[in-house]
Amino acid sequence: MSSAKIIDGKEAAARLKLSVATAVSQLKQKHGIVPGLATVLVGDDPASQVYVKSKQKAAIDAGMHSYQRDLPMETSEADLLTMIAELNADPAVNGILVQLPVPQQIDSFKIITAISSLKDVDGLNPKSVGCLVAGGGDALVSCTPLGCLMLLKDALGDLTGKRALIMGRSNLVGKPMAHLLLQENCTVTVAHSRTVDLPGLCRTADVVIAAMGQAEMVRGDWIKPGATVIDVGIIRVPAGKGKTRLVGDVNYHEAVKVAGSITPVPGGVGPMTIACLMLNTLRACCTQKDITDVSLPLNL
Repeated sequence: MSSAKIIDGKEAAARLKLSVATAVSQLKQKHGIVPGLATVLVGDDPASQVYVKSKQKAAIDAGMHSYQRDLPMETSEADLLTMIAELNADPAVNGILVQLPVPQQIDSFKIITAISSLKDVDGLNPKSVGCLVAGGGDALVSCTPLGCLMLLKDALGDLTGKRALIMGRSNLVGKPMAHLLLQENCTVTVAHSRTVDLPGLCRTADVVIAAMGQAEMVRGDWIKPGATVIDVGIIRVPAGKGKTRLVGDVNYHEAVKVAGSITPVPGGVGPMTIACLMLNTLRACCTQKDITDVSLPLNL
């Protein structure tokens, strides 16, 4: 029998989406404004298509406008930059998301940098990142770490004084997660593939954020008893008889017997990422239109 409390990302995401939809309705009633999210997909990667469609559906379900821009795999960097410039200038578009990865002929950093920081709902623009590091401004925060933080605060409340270990140093998750947890007064350690004695380090952590993209690498005996475990990983592995299954970076069946609380895969961080994208689009719209009389679900 499992001992850990299961952190239900689906339920938390549903609550956040409902709050966003309520605020969108207020925005429309008070100001006649409907937030717009533009998703840009270059190529026909099946996984990327699924991710983009789920984001478009979430926007529509929240009462927002969804603008879809699908481009062929051979699209040039110059053509994509031209499209981004057009979206930056379009007042109906409040959020821009270019689905990553992009094809090899396109420099993803140039694309991220070209998106207006006011419309950067992925939170990856250098200005957005700089504001997060400096701890000020209205910059938008990358959706996955923001979702992780919300799940942590739901589970633990005040995070002050917690020892937090982040496994992974990516620009998308690890680095912004570290700054968010520092703002919550955690003592933060960032580990990576070259960290010495990762299991021993993990056993000292009150909070573990696993985001290294290695299937079930974090074993149950790595976890400090009672620790809170947030599993960002989502990897498809063979399940026998030609089937596959989704797992995270954490060996869930082992860790659930030791941890105090833990996110499942799937059904943990993933749903919160999309819900936070909706929140970021709403916040972007209110900032761009200088609207302060709509109740935002979260103020970071």
